[in-house]
Amino acid sequence: MNYNDMNENKLKHLEFIQNVITRMNSNSFMIKGWTITLVAALFALAAKDANINYVLISYIVIPAFWILDGFFISIEKQYRELYKEVAAKNINNIDFSMDASNYNDEDRTWLRGLVSKTILPFYGISLVTTLFVMWLL
Repeated sequence: MNYNDMNENKLKHLEFIQNVITRMNSNSFMIKGWTITLVAALFALAAKDANINYVLISYIVIPAFWILDGFFISIEKQYRELYKEVAAKNINNIDFSMDASNYNDEDRTWLRGLVSKTILPFYGISLVTTLFVMWLL
């Protein structure tokens, strides 16, 4: 195997990892969109029928999506670390491993994903807004 083939293998491996990172990022973005859509629909139903029970469902929707989003954030961070490791590897050591579980520590755990700076404000504001709307109804 010549140098160009080995270099191409490294680039292909990095591309595989980048695809996972992109997919996790897209999932996180879609979860946030679904959260806003469902909560807004529940608010509209509550206002239309003057039934506070619809708003109460938001207290299930928001934490459920928050947990799912935290999972996607933690997986994305783990694959970012794998990407860094593969980028630093010698081209002779490329093994196409996609196992990022070694990085499930520190700020890359699922629980740390729940309170990451990218999603804590989003879901925190969503819960506070829900409390405010419920207080108004």
